[in-house]
Amino acid sequence: MTIERVIRIMAGFFVMLSLLLGVEGSPLFVSRWFLAFTAFVGFNLFQSGFTNFCPPSILLKKLGMKDDGPSCAR
Repeated sequence: MTIERVIRIMAGFFVMLSLLLGVEGSPLFVSRWFLAFTAFVGFNLFQSGFTNFCPPSILLKKLGMKDDGPSCAR
């Protein structure tokens, strides 16, 4: 698995988790403040599209994950 793929999976997981915890109709609702985390993840995806700066990619590279092809990891 490549860095780009792991980052996409992480972002999708965090969005789904924060929606699950932040939407009042959810069976796992905790607080509406979890929707701020959804916005944070979306903002980071947005800025990495323009700047190619993606902090998780730095960590994943140091952990030895394969960097293959164009991605936010370059």
